[in-house]
Amino acid sequence: MIADTEKYISFGTSTKLFPQEEMLEIKKQKTNISIGVPKETSFQEKRIALVPDGVALLIQNGHKVIMEADAGKDAHFYDLEYNEAGANIVHSPEEVYKADIVLKVAPPSYEEIEMLKSKQTIISSLQFTAQNADFFKKLSSKKTTAIAFEYIKDKTNIYSVVRSMSEIAGNTSILIASEYLCHPEYGKGKMLGGFSGITPTDVIILGAGTVGEFATRAAMGLGASVKVFDDSIYKLRRLQNNLNARIYTSIFQPKVLLKSLRTADVVIGAIHSPEGRTPCIVSEDMVQQMKFGAVIVDVSIDQGGCFETSHITNHAEPIFMKYGVVHYCVPNIASRVAHTASYALSNIFATILLKIAEEGGVEGILKNDSGVRNGLYLYNGILTNKTIGNYFNLPYQNIDLLLAAF
Repeated sequence: MIADTEKYISFGTSTKLFPQEEMLEIKKQKTNISIGVPKETSFQEKRIALVPDGVALLIQNGHKVIMEADAGKDAHFYDLEYNEAGANIVHSPEEVYKADIVLKVAPPSYEEIEMLKSKQTIISSLQFTAQNADFFKKLSSKKTTAIAFEYIKDKTNIYSVVRSMSEIAGNTSILIASEYLCHPEYGKGKMLGGFSGITPTDVIILGAGTVGEFATRAAMGLGASVKVFDDSIYKLRRLQNNLNARIYTSIFQPKVLLKSLRTADVVIGAIHSPEGRTPCIVSEDMVQQMKFGAVIVDVSIDQGGCFETSHITNHAEPIFMKYGVVHYCVPNIASRVAHTASYALSNIFATILLKIAEEGGVEGILKNDSGVRNGLYLYNGILTNKTIGNYFNLPYQNIDLLLAAF
């Protein structure tokens, strides 16, 4: 009987029968961060990583933004606007590089790397084929955490910055072509487009990716007759589906392409190569057979160009004539419309910075956001990008193992 009573007492006092405390999710510890935005020093880079609206959003969420004086001037964002948004305007880049996170558009120069603090984070473009091994070694010596924004993916697995800039480049390429088609010196006084009773402008677009799609949309919107060439049936079919229109499409067949080039008013080179140089699709002989006053806009010039007659120009001297054909071969077309492009960049970066703070810092977002982690190439000075390591013969480590260790 005593044993039974002890059993009942033991059973009755079991903690399993008492009301339990509600188990709530422990919220991440939000942190306040400081962001430094220096003035761009790269040649003809006019974009700025944060516009005043983006700065205001960050300030309202408790963060600090340090702007170098006149950092946004080339994109027509002025210090007064940033000051009113709550930014701290400083007059030396050294002050900017005291922030927790440095945010810029172009890759850091060697002078800018010297200004980085130990274990600081920098978010910028990388353009790794334009770099050398010494660039990564210098960043590593500062134990830098570096994120290349062109490799950051969103939730739909799209490279958000690259797509945004490609959309802008596609639209702008048609506007550039329109400008030179009616130019009093270089063009024939011809309007790009078409209306009743007038033969529409003949536009050829090489490449059916994002640049090609948005160039096609712009040209069609102006009333032009558009032909799109690509080496992928899938991309051509996707383009037609996205446009909801059965436009003229063709794979790259030299005879078919040459026939179209002979009557073309505008040709947009929008071919992108996943790595290395873009293939040269249009030979010098083909260009020679084009109409006098036709316009070539080689958006692919960033990767070497897809016309044999192309060579790099700049925003100060953007064009040259060859065989009576206007060639526009400026890399970084988005910088031509720096105000618009800066808004596009700022919308993406402000969201990422807010999420960094919500995750408790850079390490938190790297652990929990695979899209941002995809852009990481240095973590506390350790190279984490396999492609870069193999390209420059540098040692690298798996980021997942590093994050687990720290």
